[in-house]
Amino acid sequence: MPERIDSIDTSKKLNTIERSILESEVIEGIRQVYDPEIPVNVYDLGLIYGLEVDEDANVSIKMTLTSPACPVAESLPLEVKDRAEQVSGVKSVDLELVWDPPFSIDRIPEHIRLDLGLL
Repeated sequence: MPERIDSIDTSKKLNTIERSILESEVIEGIRQVYDPEIPVNVYDLGLIYGLEVDEDANVSIKMTLTSPACPVAESLPLEVKDRAEQVSGVKSVDLELVWDPPFSIDRIPEHIRLDLGLL
């Protein structure tokens, strides 16, 4: 994996490459957050439906949960937002919890489903 770049100047507009680097770093941060019921991080579990970094280093995340009755419905999105905010260079994070489309096991990559014995 390439070394982390800590020198992105977010006082100016980010170019496409800088946005891509920052997005990758946010994804790596989010990968540190695990669903407490399934031993897989929320990104690889397929709970992140969208992630965008704009030219001003603002991050927009759309995520869902495995079910609306998830016992961590209040804490897990906050943990994801907190991890994204901790990434160097991120100015702000807007996290939207969405339910459409509903989460399904098909969103989990096949190799992870195999590891979990779901196939």
